[in-house]
Amino acid sequence: MFALDPRLQQDTLPIGDFPLCRLLLSNDSNYPWFILVPRRDDISELFQLDDADQQQLWKETTALAETLKDSFDADKLNVATLGNVVSQLHMHVIVRKRDDAAWPAPVWGKHPAQPYDAGQVAAIRERLRAVLTDDFKFLEG
Repeated sequence: MFALDPRLQQDTLPIGDFPLCRLLLSNDSNYPWFILVPRRDDISELFQLDDADQQQLWKETTALAETLKDSFDADKLNVATLGNVVSQLHMHVIVRKRDDAAWPAPVWGKHPAQPYDAGQVAAIRERLRAVLTDDFKFLEG
């Protein structure tokens, strides 16, 4: 049974599910920072996914990145899986703009997280509702 790492649960807001991955929003309003987590147990590395899940992860990552680039008017997208702090496999998809708080440096540890307020989260969810495909299921929250 899929269980989200406690650190991801603490630092993110649930958005919904693609066929493979749970989509989370990092609770840091400095950047539109999304995280995809494959709903598979005990996976910490990409190569631990079977071939079909690897392909699905890339499909979901690519579709999300393309959607975010257009709908958030990104100058650049940072896409990465690191796992040095949280070992559960997760893919970061971060919208970057030349005028964001950390540009051009990486976002990690650059500035303290600024939590979203309820209105900001609702606005992001509505923006995503307009562009995510039928294979995405929103979670209430």
